[in-house]
Amino acid sequence: MNQQLTDSKKLMEKSVEHLKQEFSKLRVGRATTSMVEGVRIEVYGSPMTIKEVAALTIPDPKTIQIQPWDRSVMQEVEKGILAANLGLTPINDGKVIRINLPPMTEERRKDFVKQIKKFGEEAKVTVRNNRRDAIDGMKAKKDDISEDDLRRFQDEVQKLTDSFTTEIDKLVEAKSKEVMTL
Repeated sequence: MNQQLTDSKKLMEKSVEHLKQEFSKLRVGRATTSMVEGVRIEVYGSPMTIKEVAALTIPDPKTIQIQPWDRSVMQEVEKGILAANLGLTPINDGKVIRINLPPMTEERRKDFVKQIKKFGEEAKVTVRNNRRDAIDGMKAKKDDISEDDLRRFQDEVQKLTDSFTTEIDKLVEAKSKEVMTL
């Protein structure tokens, strides 16, 4: 039972980590390299990410600067950013590619809050699915454990689920607040 609890906790932690990663990819007024570093491009005959072919920097809070190590891949980087449909427009000056983030409108902020809540709900669903899988796994071993132990296990898994759901709610609330006050 302890092993099952530990495994469930790890899976729930992964759900929270995934939520944090999704939040870091959101373009919410401040430039971050994570907005573009995972964009896949076709270079030298194989798919690569932008961070594998270029140096990414943030010269100011509203600008992302991409400096490819090989200038021959600049067009591919530019095309990749446009094809990724991130709502970002790259500006190529021959040496570096700059992406200027436009100011956020109230409507755009509200869209981001909706997206943040959607990500949060998806994370909660994953946590609940982990709870269900853990309980079903224990019920399958019903012959090996007593009903009291099964009940205790269910209570422990529920407490774990509640704590992770609360953590997800706090993350969603904090990120929503951040987006609306930028």
